Amino acid sequence: MRFIDLSMTLENDVPSDPPGYEFRIDYISHADMVPVLQKRYDGLKAEELIGGEAFALERITLSSHNGTHVDAPWHYSSKMTDGSPSRTIEEMPLDWFFRPAFKLDFRRFPDGYIVTPDDIDRELARIGYTVQPFDIVVVNTSAGERFGTPAYPESGCGMGRAATLHLVGMGVRVVGTDAWSWDAPYKYVAERYARDRDASIIWEGHKAGRDAEYCQIEKLRFLDQLPDHGFRIACFPVKIHAASAGWTRAVAILDNETR
Repeated sequence: MRFIDLSMTLENDVPSDPPGYEFRIDYISHADMVPVLQKRYDGLKAEELIGGEAFALERITLSSHNGTHVDAPWHYSSKMTDGSPSRTIEEMPLDWFFRPAFKLDFRRFPDGYIVTPDDIDRELARIGYTVQPFDIVVVNTSAGERFGTPAYPESGCGMGRAATLHLVGMGVRVVGTDAWSWDAPYKYVAERYARDRDASIIWEGHKAGRDAEYCQIEKLRFLDQLPDHGFRIACFPVKIHAASAGWTRAVAILDNETR
C-alpha cells in the first residue's frame, strides 16, 4: 500500500486562513522545562539530566476550524430542518471516515464559481465512476496550488447547495476540498449578495446540511497526487465534546494496483 498525506501542517506564519482566523504555536524547549521537573523532584539538578534537558512541548492556540478539519452538522446549524438537534463531531459515526473515495477535478473552474449537479455528473462520466453509498468525495480546486499564500482563502470554486444535495442524494456522507471552504470564497459571495440581496446564497453548501446530514473536510492538501478513484481515505476527526468540528490527519490509501 502507498499512503498520501492529505493534511496541512500547522505552522506559524504560513497563511492558511483569512485575517482574524489565525492560530499560534508556542514552542517550549527541553531546557525551558527543567524547572518544571525540579518542582516535581526535590533537589534535582539540571546536570543530573541527560544533556541537561527535560522535555519539549508546544502550546497551541487555535480553533477547531484551523488546520485540516472535519465539520460536523452542528457547524451548519443548531437544528436540522425537521427540528431535531444537529449532531456534533463526537456523535458522528466512525465508519463514515474510512471509506472508498473518488476525486472530482474542478481546477478548471475560476475562483468563485459555484459547482452544479451537471458539473458533477459530467466529471463522473469523464472519469468513468459510479458513486457507491458512503463513498468519500474530494474536490480538487485551483486553491490547492495557492496554499500558503495570502490568496489562498479567496481561491477556488465552491460547492453550491444543489451540488451538495446531489452528492448526499447519491449516498455520500463525507466530502472534502482543498480550498479554505466548501462554499465559494467570501469575496465572491459578498459580491453576489450586494447585487441581489439574497441571503440564501450565504454558506449555501454548508446549509444544505440542515436538510441532509453530511460532514465536510476543509483545507486538504495534495489532491493533485490522487488518481480519479480506486483509493480509500481515512479521516477520523478528533473527539471534542459538543464541538462543531474536529481536526483530522486525512490520509489516502492506495493499493498497489492503483499506484
